[in-house]
This record gives sequence, structure tokens and C-alpha cells, in this order.
Amino acid sequence: MTKISILGCGWLGLPLAKALLGKGSSVNGSTTSVEKLSVLENAGINPFLIALSERKVDGNIADFLKKSEILIVDVPPKLRGPEKENFVSKIRNVIPFIEKSNINNVIFISSTSVYGDTHTVVSEETTPHPDTESGKQLLETEQLLQSNKNFKTTVLRFGGLIGKDRHPIKFLAGRENLDNPDAPINLIHQEDCIGIILKIIENNSWDEIFNAVTSSHPSRERYYTQKAINLNLPLPKFNHSTPSIGKTILSTKIESILNYTFTKQNL
Repeated sequence: MTKISILGCGWLGLPLAKALLGKGSSVNGSTTSVEKLSVLENAGINPFLIALSERKVDGNIADFLKKSEILIVDVPPKLRGPEKENFVSKIRNVIPFIEKSNINNVIFISSTSVYGDTHTVVSEETTPHPDTESGKQLLETEQLLQSNKNFKTTVLRFGGLIGKDRHPIKFLAGRENLDNPDAPINLIHQEDCIGIILKIIENNSWDEIFNAVTSSHPSRERYYTQKAINLNLPLPKFNHSTPSIGKTILSTKIESILNYTFTKQNL
């Protein structure tokens, strides 16, 4: 039985933990909410209350990592608002605990924001040039983990995350003067996020970098207008007065190396 620790059992981490349990793994899961401990426990996950800060790690992270072979880090940077902290420092504080544990392999959930707002086709061979604070800190964290020789880290760069309870059109519906109407979308469904992580573990694909978005890249205007119609929401209105800028993310490594087929192509 493979023992896996998931640092951050949130929107993605919780259903991922359930999927791993279904594959016969034993799962430790962390949360920052006392109320959520019972949710994890009722799902069959070994619950841990762990919070990261720039200065320290609160909670019994040694036991959280104990006997686990794989660590999945799914902690959002959260760099907005008055309580923002340095994300790189938070993950750096975790590394000594990983080094003292039995963890051999790490999966770090990152983002395609590390590539910046370019107007090109982007693959894993493209040199990242992040232009947001979140993208910069994610890239630095990727490099921090992958440079550590005590464990192997696979970086998973997700595009925009959607699921049955989460879709950007709910935020964009009815808004006006939206930028980049002709820019391509780069989205991925929660089910494929989980499927790809399971495939990485199954194939022992460590020390890799994978982009993860579906191959469907209609324009923002076309896609979100149609989604609004489908969901009977107010139509978003786009600004065509300035040229559109937006990258097209390729995920061919996922298909060639992992032999993974996306289950949610039509998002």
C-alpha cells in the first residue's frame, strides 16, 4: 500500500485524496480549518491541522509526513489582500521536514502563470518569464524544490481550473469591456487534474515538468459567450479596441510521456 501525504486538502486536494483512497493508497491530508478535520476523517483520510507561514510551520508536520513515500503540495500562493505572505518562504520551511522523512517524490501543483502574458505557443521547453507576483513566486518555488537532491519533484503547471462547482463564466457574466476577446482559453477540468496526478504516480514520472490544459483553445469571447448562453446567464461584453494578447499552452508531454487522454475536452 502506497502512503501519500497531501498538503492542502481543498478544492482539488480533497477529491484527489478520495481518488487515491479508491486506488488503495493510504492518505494523510492537511487542512488549516479545525471544522474540516472531521470532513477528512469521515472520508477515510488521516487528518492533520497544519498551517504554513513565512516564519514556521504550525502543526505536527513530522507525523503528517511520517512513513509517506509521496508528498503532493497543493497550497495556493494567496498573495493578495492584507494578509499576504511570501509563498517561497512558506514552502522553504517545509523542506527540512521533507528531508527528514521517508518522502522520495514530490508533486508540486503550479500554474501556467509562470510563462507570463505572452502571445505565443508555449510548451515545457519555453523559458518562463512570469509577469505577476504569483507567477514569480511559483517559479521560484518550483526551482527550489527541483534543485533539492534529497527527493525528486515533478511540477504540474495547471491552466485555469474548472469543475461542476467552479467556472469563470460565473465571474464574467454580464461584465463589460473585458480584455483580450481573441485570446485563446487554457482551461482544465478538475477530473483531468486528478487523472493526471494519478497517472504520474502510476507511471513513476518523477523529476518532470508538465503543462496541463486541454487541447481545445477557442477564443475567450466565443467560449464565454457560449457558456453564458448555455447557463442562461447575462452575456459578457468584450473590448475590441485594443489587440488581444494571450498564449496557447501545449500539453503534449502529458499525452506522450504519461500516455494520458483527457476525459473533459469539451469544457
